[in-house]
Amino acid sequence: MEIDQDKIDEAVLALMWLTLHDGCRAWKSFGWGATDRLYQKGFICDPANKTKSVVLTDEGMHRAEELFKVLFTRQP
Repeated sequence: MEIDQDKIDEAVLALMWLTLHDGCRAWKSFGWGATDRLYQKGFICDPANKTKSVVLTDEGMHRAEELFKVLFTRQP
């Protein structure tokens, strides 16, 4: 079975939106591989630091909310 890393990244980014605090910070309790890829894609600031959260970029905030709605909400 081949894992689609892009789908993993989308789910992680959507879950980051769920854990937002202080405006644009999200807990970085996800795998380093996923956070590194999200950083390379420009959705979060550099995750390689001692803080327990990451900052989502403007693009990351928009995409995270979009993905959260698609992946985790029900249509009426």
